[in-house]
Amino acid sequence: MTFVTTSDGTQIFYKDWGSGRPVVLSHGWPLNSDSWESQQLFLAEHGYRVIAHDRRGHGRSTQTWHGNDMDTYADDLAAVLNQLDLREATLVGFSTGGGEVARYIGRHGVGRVAQLVLVSAVPPFMLRTDDNPGGVPMEVFDAIRAGSLADRSQQYHDLADGPFFGHNRPGADVSRGTREVFWRQGLQSGHRNAYECIAAFSATDFRPDLDAVDVPTLVIHGDDDQVVPYAVGGQASAARIKNARLVTYPGAPHGITDTHKEQLGQDLLAFLKEYDA
Repeated sequence: MTFVTTSDGTQIFYKDWGSGRPVVLSHGWPLNSDSWESQQLFLAEHGYRVIAHDRRGHGRSTQTWHGNDMDTYADDLAAVLNQLDLREATLVGFSTGGGEVARYIGRHGVGRVAQLVLVSAVPPFMLRTDDNPGGVPMEVFDAIRAGSLADRSQQYHDLADGPFFGHNRPGADVSRGTREVFWRQGLQSGHRNAYECIAAFSATDFRPDLDAVDVPTLVIHGDDDQVVPYAVGGQASAARIKNARLVTYPGAPHGITDTHKEQLGQDLLAFLKEYDA
């Protein structure tokens, strides 16, 4: 097993597949790098070095007591890029991972970054506030926290069987295996880590980070996302990032890394090749 050790001694697990220009994948809550395996395999088979890491407190990385916040997640990502000496990298963030890569750019710049991709991502700012009236009410996130404390195993089943993959929509047919993998990965996260990450993805304001983005950016979002609503997430991010391109998946749910994995793989590959041309 391969790890990067951060300045506070946290061990960040990562998978490093293929060779070529680097692509770095940041996963969603409460998952780990295995959630990227379809895209990681596909892109590695098409000539890229694809690195996917487990965020601290998730998967095989250290379950730290502190550091469950976006600044620390971004600094951990910087440790991965720096210690592997990755250059001209394409950063791809799904859901909470979208916040991680945005905050990385806000804190560490684009010196190692060639492109940015946000997939079903939480930026610019999920929480409803006075200056973000279109956001999601705090009560929604309080309910997620309450569910995590009451019975997080059942909560992960409920998310997988309902809104995450759109399995609650008429005619939806998301396999039991796909839904069970979500549950299994969720329970691999530390209880405190996953609990505190709810605040990290919901109450972090990424608007200044998006304003600092100065690389070609692709934003991909389903317009039936019940977790990060389309207008709150992808549509708002694409409008804010200079020269960003928005690709909308009609009728698609939040978990498009699984439900639309072939389409997503092709869209990522086409974007990567634009830089390499």
